[in-house]
Amino acid sequence: MSDDASVVLTDVVDGVGVVTMHRPEVRNALNAAMRVAVPAALMAFDDRDDIVALVLTGSDPAFSAGIDLKELSFGDGGGGQGGGSARRDMVQGPFPRLTKPLIGAINGVAVTGGFEYALGCDFLIASERARFADTHGRVGVMPGWGLTVNLAEAVGVRRARQLSFTGDYLDSDTALAWGLVNEVVAHDQLLARALDLGRSISELVPGAAQNLKETYRQVLDLPTGEAWALEVERSDRWLETGYDRERLAASREAIQRRGSGQI
Repeated sequence: MSDDASVVLTDVVDGVGVVTMHRPEVRNALNAAMRVAVPAALMAFDDRDDIVALVLTGSDPAFSAGIDLKELSFGDGGGGQGGGSARRDMVQGPFPRLTKPLIGAINGVAVTGGFEYALGCDFLIASERARFADTHGRVGVMPGWGLTVNLAEAVGVRRARQLSFTGDYLDSDTALAWGLVNEVVAHDQLLARALDLGRSISELVPGAAQNLKETYRQVLDLPTGEAWALEVERSDRWLETGYDRERLAASREAIQRRGSGQI
């Protein structure tokens, strides 16, 4: 694990890389150092062959309260990780493009830039203490990390507009009902649940999760008809390059047992 003095802590548990935003005294506000450190830590894990999934969370009591307003008020525009060139390199969210699934473990408030960090994850598991708010309009800045795209995709455009226009907070139960988060769990079980999901991902055929993630990313950019065609194309390509008939034969009974156990 990283030095406690760092703005980011990292750990690896059973092939799952955990990145923890660590400025608890300011509710993990995203200062310049953290805006560089978080994407760098995620990318470092993404590049490792022994890691199959990623988790992003915050040190209690917050996930992230958003851009550090003290820093912002002294002239740092807070725009992106490391400046304009980094912003131009970002695609669909606040992080460089990752190949491995990223699970957001939302342990407290996720506000404005912190909300955008949450939306940059592939899916979210929330503590009952989680709260979400888009306060860009109240602060006087505009979203720049994909919130107007990712939030509308997650909850629908009308609910997204309501959150952005009002700046009101959304509690964890409503976030679950609206489809923003996949599950709400007891606070002390949050990281364990995220790690369990990461372990499930690790059981997939090698390369399958990355291929599925890239397929989802590509089809979301296309009209429906083209998306169907792209999925077929990627499926055919996988059968040619990634499908392992012998592996399937060897693991067939284990796959069936796991499925029966979840019915």
